[in-house]
Amino acid sequence: MKRRLLVVVATLLLANCANLQLFVANVASAGGPYILTQNIAYGREPRQKLDIYRPDGKPATTTQGQLPVVVFFHGGRWSEDSKDDYRFVGATLAEHGWLGIVPSYRLYPKVKFPAFVEDAALAVAWVQQHAAAYGGDPRRLFVMGHSAGAHLALLITLDRRYLAAVGSTASAIRGAIGLSGPYDFLPYPTDYIKGVFAGAADPLDTQPIHFARADAPPILLVHGGADEMVATQNSISLAAALERLGGDVTLKIYQGGSHGDTVAGFSNLRREGPPVLDDVARFIAAHP
Repeated sequence: MKRRLLVVVATLLLANCANLQLFVANVASAGGPYILTQNIAYGREPRQKLDIYRPDGKPATTTQGQLPVVVFFHGGRWSEDSKDDYRFVGATLAEHGWLGIVPSYRLYPKVKFPAFVEDAALAVAWVQQHAAAYGGDPRRLFVMGHSAGAHLALLITLDRRYLAAVGSTASAIRGAIGLSGPYDFLPYPTDYIKGVFAGAADPLDTQPIHFARADAPPILLVHGGADEMVATQNSISLAAALERLGGDVTLKIYQGGSHGDTVAGFSNLRREGPPVLDDVARFIAAHP
C-alpha cells in the first residue's frame, strides 16, 4: 500500500515539477543496498566534488578493482542542479553492480564554456586514478550524462584535448552513454545558449558532433522521440556522423518518450517507462 501511494504521488509530481520529481526519486532510493561516500574533492573549487556509490557487500580494495565504473554527469542547462539532486541515479548504478560516481561541476553564469567541460574531464581523471580504491576497475570506465550532462560526457569522449589537458586520455574511457543530450545545436538557438558558450573562440568547439571520429570509444545514444527540450535530431545526427566514419555507436529512440524519461528510468518508481536502464546494462555488459 505504501509503495502504491508513493507511485501515485510520484506520478502527480512528475507531471508538474522537475525539482519535486528529483526529490521523490531520491527519497525512494534512500537506504538501498549501497555504500555512499560523499563530497570527495576532485579539484580545488567548491563545486568540484563527487559522491561514490558502491554496491553493499562489495568491499573497497586497494588491489585491482572488479566493478565496472560509471561516472554520471547531471543535467540542468549547464546552470542548475548538483550531484545531490541525482542520488537516485548513483543508487541505481550501485544496485546493478557498478561503481557509481556522481560529480558536481561549476555552472553558468559563474563560469562559461569550457569551464564545466574541463571539470568533467578533471573528475574522470580523478576516477581513473582512484576507482580501484573503491572496488572499481579503471579499465572499464564508462561516462554517462543526461541533457547538459550528456553534452559534457560526449565532448570529453570525442574531443581528446580535455582529458589530455589533465594528464589522461580519452582512450581510457571504455564507453560513453548519452541520455537526451545536445550534440549538434549550431547556430545557437537562444540568447541564453549564446551566453553559456560565449567563452568559445570557435563555436564548433562546443559541438560534440564536430569531433566525431572512427576510433572513438563505443557510444550509446538514447533519446525520447517526443522530447520538447532537446531535439531528438541531436542524437540522430551524432549517431549518423559516427556511423559514416565507421565508429561504434548504438542509437535508441523511445517513441513517445519525453526529455526526462531517459533519466527517470533510473528511479525505482519509473521502471515501467522506456527501457533505458536495460539498454544501458546491455551496453555495459557488451564491453567488458
